[in-house]
Amino acid sequence: MVNAAAQDQWRLLDVQDLDTRLAQIAHRLRTLPEHAEVERLQARLADTVNRLTLAQAQAGDIARELTKAEADVEQVRQRAARDRARLDSGQGSAKDLTALQHELRTLAERQGVLEDVELAVMERQETAQSLIDEIGAEQQGLQTEIEAVSARRDVQSASLEEESGKLTTAREQAAAGIPADLLSLYERVRASSGGVGAARLYQRRCEGCRLELNATELGRIRAAPDDSVIRCEECGRILVRTPDSGL
Repeated sequence: MVNAAAQDQWRLLDVQDLDTRLAQIAHRLRTLPEHAEVERLQARLADTVNRLTLAQAQAGDIARELTKAEADVEQVRQRAARDRARLDSGQGSAKDLTALQHELRTLAERQGVLEDVELAVMERQETAQSLIDEIGAEQQGLQTEIEAVSARRDVQSASLEEESGKLTTAREQAAAGIPADLLSLYERVRASSGGVGAARLYQRRCEGCRLELNATELGRIRAAPDDSVIRCEECGRILVRTPDSGL
């Protein structure tokens, strides 16, 4: 059984108060709204990366399709230019010249069809590039927003960490001089009791579990020496007696 002077037990309440405030700060650090906001924005950013990759791949396919369409048109143009040159030279028989005229008409029709195809592909290419530009702008906007939210998060985190550092120093000072066995018991109880290892007995009520002690328990505590370390029968926490305990 652990025994400790009443003053040392009272000092446990100061340590407990500091530990509670430190736990609250740690919780605030973990649950800053900016953490969730950054995650949400990063998920959207990842989505834009995927969409941009897909859009660029599609634009690449269209570019290759346009290259082929342009080559097809150019091939017909060159063939028509050669036929036109032969026709204009007047060389060949009447049958050959008639055949050239017929081929030129066919090539003109073919060229018209191919140019329509080329135009349609160019329009698709323009649409694809517009989509790439749109996604790129969205991506840039998200990156800017992530930087802004991260900056706010870092400012708040730095402030909380500074406060935590000061409280940690104060906690070390408060714990200094408390008997090692009492402090060790407090740490064990705190680890198994939701972060609260010591609580005041205030007006016959344990401030750890918020339950009022019965007459039998109060009698036991009243009869215990001042240096006895009392534990709450309900929650197991160290029960620190003070002038306000109502004993």
